[in-house]
Amino acid sequence: MLLPNILLTGTPGVRKTTLGKELASRSGLKYINVGDLAREGQLYDGYDEEYDCPILDEDRVVDELENQMSEGGVIVDYHGCDFFPERWFHIVFVLKTDNSILYKRLENRGYNEKKLKDNVQCEIFQVLHEEALASYKEEIVHQLPSNKPEDLEDNINQILKWIEQWVKDHSS
Repeated sequence: MLLPNILLTGTPGVRKTTLGKELASRSGLKYINVGDLAREGQLYDGYDEEYDCPILDEDRVVDELENQMSEGGVIVDYHGCDFFPERWFHIVFVLKTDNSILYKRLENRGYNEKKLKDNVQCEIFQVLHEEALASYKEEIVHQLPSNKPEDLEDNINQILKWIEQWVKDHSS
């Protein structure tokens, strides 16, 4: 059976991972967190002193994911999206969170002041939404609110309906 590939993207702290894991367990699709994948495989290309984090080796990440993506049925979670091949994804969801809520979530993660400010600004200017629109066909890019627990449930139900419809449309 053909299954779709889904990209969950958005600023750190918008709850991509919470949505992705829950979605995977309810849909049977495979969940891949690119940050975890990079950590496990050491898919890095240096270290960013300013942000105090390793720099992702995007080419190696793409190589690592290629086979799984061509099989289909994968949910990919990452805060960047412009380096993935366009052909990989059937739909892209950009999660969006109110700045005050986002600030608290990132503060709880222990982000330093610069990282906090830059990520909240990233959200204000909708940087990830713009990046998604520049990288994929506009009709497959959708924004979803991610502020309260009910949003999570609504988003899961909406995406599950979409998966069901996609499978129907592609099963002939």
